[in-house]
Amino acid sequence: MEPIANDRLAGVSAFVASAEAGSFAQAAERLGLTRSAVGKAVARLEERLGARLFVRTTRSLGLTEDGQMFYERCAQALEDLDAARHMLEAGRREVVGRLRISAPVVFGRHHVAPLLLELAQLHPRLRIEASFTDRQLDFADDGIDLAIRSGELPDSDWLVARRLGMQTMVLCASPAYLQAHGAPRSVADLAGHRCIAYMRSGRAAPWWLAGEDGSLAAPVLEPALGFDDIETIATATLQGAGLAHMPLWRVRSALDSGALVRLLPDVPAARIPLHVLWPRTRFLPYRLRVTIDALLAAIPPLLQEQS
Repeated sequence: MEPIANDRLAGVSAFVASAEAGSFAQAAERLGLTRSAVGKAVARLEERLGARLFVRTTRSLGLTEDGQMFYERCAQALEDLDAARHMLEAGRREVVGRLRISAPVVFGRHHVAPLLLELAQLHPRLRIEASFTDRQLDFADDGIDLAIRSGELPDSDWLVARRLGMQTMVLCASPAYLQAHGAPRSVADLAGHRCIAYMRSGRAAPWWLAGEDGSLAAPVLEPALGFDDIETIATATLQGAGLAHMPLWRVRSALDSGALVRLLPDVPAARIPLHVLWPRTRFLPYRLRVTIDALLAAIPPLLQEQS
């Protein structure tokens, strides 16, 4: 939410951002101001109103009763002003403003970054800030407008999600590894091979595969190697360090060229959903609508089983 330069509204954006962020420091980051500027703007607003809006402690920032009532009206007023501006943008069909997007590291580098570069060239007044991280950023605290997230989503009343597609997971290894160690002929054979695991919080991500009855189950494996980065796993697999369980979109070119070999192709593997999310709002800013439409057009073909 951008500061509004108007005497009657001076300090209101800083106040609303501080109330939503829970601190002047995080509000300052969202608004592109210094912490001192936000604190002074709120103090001047309190002085003009003759009311105390916040209860300040060394560790937290909470609303007073007056502050809560004022926040509810101000937040709605600013939302209405934003909606009016977005309607003007849509009417002009001009994509303007700042867009902050978050995506998983490797998928972001491979597939989201090229799309954002195209959008930047098509819309010179669109200011794009992208964060590629496997950590799930918070929409409010981190000022994110859009997020691409992998995996099942929890129920949410305040987020909108559109599915971009399903990521097919594949077992693969290099020809050199298979020549030295042979290829597994069944899921049970995996326990006798060197496996390269994707690690999260000190734990190996399970390899969900279909058992003899057709249901998905994760075989118990002792990884020979573990990394928290898909790129490193891909490199290790290409160098013959072991078997890997990776998204098809990451290894498709290596499989097509013969640098990697797909294993147990008749055994169904997990398919992981990929979504784009954004906060629910009555009026979707035009810059978000254009970006979402571009993602929905470009990403699904990349996730299809056949290239």
